[in-house]
Amino acid sequence: MCGIAGYLSFEAPPQRGLLEAMADRLAHRGPDDAGYFQDAHAALAHRRLSIIDLSGGGQPMGNEDGSLQVVFNGEIYNYLEHRQELIRRGHRLETQSDTEVLVHLYEEMGERLPEHLNGMFAFGIWDSRRQELFLARDRLGKKPLYYTGPAGSIDFAFASELKALTALPGFRNTASPESVAGFLGFGYVPEPQSIFAGVWKLPPGSTLVVSRSGIRLRRYWRPRFEDSAVSFGEGVEEIRALAADAVKRRMISDVPLGAFLSGGVDSSAVVGLMAGLAPERVKTFSIGFLSKGYDELPYARQVAHRWRTEHHEQVITPRIEEMLDKLVEHFDEPFADSSAIPMLYLARMTRQHVTVALCGDGADEIFGGYRLYAYGMVESRLREMLPDSFRRSVVRAAGEYYPKFDYLPRVFRARSLLRNVSRQMAEAHFLSRSIFTSSELARLLSPALRETAREPEESMHRQFDQVTHLPPLQQMQAVDLETYLPGDILVKADRATMAYSLESRSPFLDYRLAELGGRLPAKLKVRRLTGKYIFKKAMAPHVSSDLLRRAKMGFSVPMAQWMRGSLKPIFDSVAMRPEMEEYVQLHEVQKLWREHQSGLSDHSRKLWALLMLAAWDGRWRKSNRTRTGSARPVPLLR
Repeated sequence: MCGIAGYLSFEAPPQRGLLEAMADRLAHRGPDDAGYFQDAHAALAHRRLSIIDLSGGGQPMGNEDGSLQVVFNGEIYNYLEHRQELIRRGHRLETQSDTEVLVHLYEEMGERLPEHLNGMFAFGIWDSRRQELFLARDRLGKKPLYYTGPAGSIDFAFASELKALTALPGFRNTASPESVAGFLGFGYVPEPQSIFAGVWKLPPGSTLVVSRSGIRLRRYWRPRFEDSAVSFGEGVEEIRALAADAVKRRMISDVPLGAFLSGGVDSSAVVGLMAGLAPERVKTFSIGFLSKGYDELPYARQVAHRWRTEHHEQVITPRIEEMLDKLVEHFDEPFADSSAIPMLYLARMTRQHVTVALCGDGADEIFGGYRLYAYGMVESRLREMLPDSFRRSVVRAAGEYYPKFDYLPRVFRARSLLRNVSRQMAEAHFLSRSIFTSSELARLLSPALRETAREPEESMHRQFDQVTHLPPLQQMQAVDLETYLPGDILVKADRATMAYSLESRSPFLDYRLAELGGRLPAKLKVRRLTGKYIFKKAMAPHVSSDLLRRAKMGFSVPMAQWMRGSLKPIFDSVAMRPEMEEYVQLHEVQKLWREHQSGLSDHSRKLWALLMLAAWDGRWRKSNRTRTGSARPVPLLR
């Protein structure tokens, strides 16, 4: 795992000092080594976290004559097969690293190279003969890649994280209204935008070719959903075989390796599969809470005991202020998934023992594990049963006036069901995924921002418009694989682990499993209100029956309590600053705050999002003050 950066300058030679400054801002991603390449037009930088071929994997790395140079972040899990084939074809490889395989495969395959890779990756290849830069990102978006256009003498620049691009001379850290609104809608900045105007994220499964004549973006892979005739038994066996192979491939490492263990089905399955493959005890790592309703440590201990792992755990106390600065520093953009807090703690503890950790990310999206999928299918059936006029009038009115009962058990809260049934699937899915709805944003956003920003819900509608031919479950999965997975889940995993120079690997995000999940009929994935039905059956040999049956908790935190406790003074001093009027109307924020403090409403997700936006804003204002000597605001794009 590494950090990469680079830029093109066709009219003036690249400057080594700028290249080093970009790389220095990525030192946490690669503390073991730094490498640089420059020629008349291209500059490439690499920060290395040594995982495979510790002595021979330094980057940038070239082909035999040096006409190709690559910087690479990630792991290629099928590189050994490609290496053997390349040698058979006459290529001379001098290292045992997966990086060197990339430049030689590029000689053979050109822009089709990523289609032949099984891995998590973001890389750039400079072709000095063609005077072209080739960028690629893995199919599901595990590894990040940002890019930006002309800035002074620089024609194009890219990096693993936004902070490296801010080293560019004349970089304009201008906040995009659409991105700010998108963040408040979703809790993350939706791809392909970044929080800064003029900076973009290369979409998952995409390549970008940059030359003097411009840029060319190509999508080489998308999630596909088409029900096949596979039987339940065949599906179970195929999942088992692919999952075992995916775990085996991700256990290749020249440094110590372990696994995150929450006690849920997915991480428990990974540990069980690892235990059957590892020659020694698997190292496992867990985080817990003092609040019992959020603590999964007893379940994690149960799994650790069954597989006799070398288990490590830590309990998080309610005072989590120490992680706020870490969140803002390493995520670069406002990010409101509060499970990033325990993820940071987990990564910090894990890095004290290993350099690589396997996790269970991806199974929910691929095999239909989220509760909202099961309820979304129920809602879809109800839409078909009820006349449109009845849904839009009677049901919608019932949803609007039904009490919100945040303080009661979930069974007494029917408002979400009524609200969603009265709407079409795209709007209902947005309401289920969103933090602030469109009507709430209309009240919350500042007048200036409201005039210029498009509603986040529009982007959700555009996504659903592309998959209306699919059944309901597949529609929701397809949209989440394009939005929620790369925008939230994978960002959280990458930034939190890389903050502590830890590599995270996700076996269930193997693209072969993703393609299999797309072929499985909905009835095999969700049965009644049970999600991941076939996946759980496939993992039964590795996960005890009581864990398979218990309700999904997720990596949640007691944020509602924290907002009424240790976070109260922080929220008041950070989120209520007058400067926040540039984004939101503070009287609306105060109203949410008072309602939450009363205990009758739970606005913790909304308040956390506002706090994260304010903390991000404060960090960039401080950065500007440091560079200019005065407090310059973070301007909104007009």
